[in-house]
Amino acid sequence: MFESLWDWFWLMIWIFIEIAYLFAIIWIIIDVFRDHSLGGWGKAGWLLFLIVVPVIAGLVYLIARGQGMAERSQSRRSAVYEDDDYRPRPAANPTEEIAKAQELLSSGVITQGEFEAIKSKALTGRY
Repeated sequence: MFESLWDWFWLMIWIFIEIAYLFAIIWIIIDVFRDHSLGGWGKAGWLLFLIVVPVIAGLVYLIARGQGMAERSQSRRSAVYEDDDYRPRPAANPTEEIAKAQELLSSGVITQGEFEAIKSKALTGRY
């Protein structure tokens, strides 16, 4: 079947092109369903167009709606913002927290430094 190295080379090229094409079609289908401005009939039309003539439909979709596709993808990425800084929830009432810490200090459970840390945390919400 494969008589030379070039046959293998061209086989690998065609496999790569087919996989890239499948990824593009899947990405277009995801974008069709992600677009809220497109109605149900519009989504059905694009999907039907992608099934009947996939190469032409893919190119037409990328040309006609490519800019919107990029914007929807960008808004999807920026919708989830994760902050690496851990911020503990502030105490409901700083006065109560300081009073509890004062009781622990007077009973000898915590040291003066720990009391100052608790007081600072209660007043500022930071360690």
